[in-house]
Amino acid sequence: MISPSDKIKVSIEGHVATLTIDNPAANTWDTESLPALGAIIEALNADDQIYALVLTGAGEKFFSAGADLKLFADGNPETARIMGEAFGAAFEALSDFRGVSVAAINGFAMGGGLEVAMACDIRVAESQAKLALPEATVGLLPCAGGTQRLTQLVGQGWAKRMILCGERISADKALAIGLVEEVVGTGEALGVATRLATSAGAQSPTSISACKRLIHAARDISIAGGLVAERSEFVALFSTEDQREGVNAFLEKRKPAWKNC
Repeated sequence: MISPSDKIKVSIEGHVATLTIDNPAANTWDTESLPALGAIIEALNADDQIYALVLTGAGEKFFSAGADLKLFADGNPETARIMGEAFGAAFEALSDFRGVSVAAINGFAMGGGLEVAMACDIRVAESQAKLALPEATVGLLPCAGGTQRLTQLVGQGWAKRMILCGERISADKALAIGLVEEVVGTGEALGVATRLATSAGAQSPTSISACKRLIHAARDISIAGGLVAERSEFVALFSTEDQREGVNAFLEKRKPAWKNC
């Protein structure tokens, strides 16, 4: 597919789309790249042959340094509103992508750069990566899900250390507190993330979508409601071809041929 912006490169191999943030020098987000991300996710959702995506940064130093702060230099509240809504729309679209999303954090992930990684399902960080939400040091706050997703991932204590104290953490510390799922050597994140994304193709994409909806719902509803929704989604799978294919392939001792329908 063709990306609507040169600031996000898109390549597709098999059932996996790779998105590369490419906005030198620090892979920042702006009024062009944020809507482009949303448009790309919309197109991927419409392609039933795409089961997963990988998000990484161009170059060797930055995954993404977050927002282009030059946009906020004039202190205009209207600019803040426009950017806040753009961040929200783009990163919510990524979070709600129907397939598996994996962030390959290949360098600094700061502010909106960490927030976009947290909008992914899984995070793989290279050992040299540094992660932070430093918005309060410049009189701002994380407006793209940072206060919410970080707290869900690592708990209030570490969320407060990182946001309120401006603490920048290493990849190893991020692994220890549950912010990332794996730490790999320099230059290895994209390969590992791609293998994880590819492994999703061995499972039913309709099942993956249902499971992801339920996992996300668990953030917002009580377990009682979640259990009801879980059963409802389970029954709904039985109206899909993939459910029948998956069960029969197992019984017939062969690999399933998923149709994503």
